[in-house]
Amino acid sequence: MTLRTRYTTRAFGGLPDFLVPGLFTRPRCKAFSTTTSSKSRIGSAPLSIPQEVNLILTEPPAPAQSTVTRTEPTKTLQIEGPLGKMTLPIPPYMTLDHDQASRKATLSIHDRTVRRQREMWGTTRAYLNNHILGVSEGHTAILRMVGVGYRATIEPSAVSVQPEYPGQQFVSLKVGYSHPIELGVPLHMKASTPQPTRILLQGPEKEVVNQFAARIRKWRVPEPYKGKGIFVNGETIRLKAKKIK
Repeated sequence: MTLRTRYTTRAFGGLPDFLVPGLFTRPRCKAFSTTTSSKSRIGSAPLSIPQEVNLILTEPPAPAQSTVTRTEPTKTLQIEGPLGKMTLPIPPYMTLDHDQASRKATLSIHDRTVRRQREMWGTTRAYLNNHILGVSEGHTAILRMVGVGYRATIEPSAVSVQPEYPGQQFVSLKVGYSHPIELGVPLHMKASTPQPTRILLQGPEKEVVNQFAARIRKWRVPEPYKGKGIFVNGETIRLKAKKIK
């Protein structure tokens, strides 16, 4: 009798030999997905630059010899278009190849084996694509108000909110409260109401447009029983059955 069989016999009360291997093997975990994993190709996808958009890459200044820093200086990419001007920091391990003739731009990294570089590769490319679309076409968000008496207007002034910059407009919401909700439109953004229950937000920066839409939606989050609330873009909600006591 081997030492392993003797130990198993004492510990588990004389189990048969064919059950012993199962005690020392781990069960195989079932994979969440049956498809094979594949790497993302977003970072290496080329970007189309419209004719009215210009890209200006500024190299960081050379640090002095006596200066000691732990972080490498980043490059700054300036995107200019008919709707505005935006800047995007480019990590030092990333290179931008801009072909003026074909109006194409491609991002590349120095070492594909480094995980940090691969992660920021696709992220930086997505940010750059959003900025190019923002200064050329602009980003939009449509809010749909569902509810009895719900409506919105764009006002040049507000009673409960102070303006943050000259000429700021305010979105006034009437969504069931005893007083109207007034929200200031961020800088470089436009807000309009094509219908009393529709709000159209336009701006060059996608993040700012979506954040302001989320601020408006927060005052009446869609509820699942009557389907009332403020819906952003194509948002839908599944209705629940009514509670019967």
